[in-house]
Amino acid sequence: MKVTMLLADSAQVADGKLYILGGGWSVTGPDPAPSAVGIKIEVERHEIGGVHHWELFLEDADGRPVLVGDDVPQPVEVRGEFSVGEPEGVPEGTPVDVPIAINFGPLPLKTGERFTWRLVIDGETPQGALVAFGTRPALEEELKDL
Repeated sequence: MKVTMLLADSAQVADGKLYILGGGWSVTGPDPAPSAVGIKIEVERHEIGGVHHWELFLEDADGRPVLVGDDVPQPVEVRGEFSVGEPEGVPEGTPVDVPIAINFGPLPLKTGERFTWRLVIDGETPQGALVAFGTRPALEEELKDL
């Protein structure tokens, strides 16, 4: 499988297509804002059939899970499954696209840091299954540097 991931303000799947609003950014904040991860998975013909399990993890610059929440911090992760059947009328050898849109409310992330969304499919991170971004420093941090 080959994966393409894109950060966006929001994303949606309709009619087998991925619709992106405000896509292609790699810096956000410093204030928390809604965001989305748009994912296109190219499933090769030999991978068709059966159920595929996917997991999306938010990690810090050191590869550790990002935890959010006041009372009991929890890792930011999403899971799901997809299956792909043999497409009709598609030439042999053509991969089958699986679009996935995952939207998040404002996440309280540390400012001035780097983060990575990592997608795992069937226990492996395929080619293209990482997308990184940074958060701008908070205004008071910027003033201290002057």
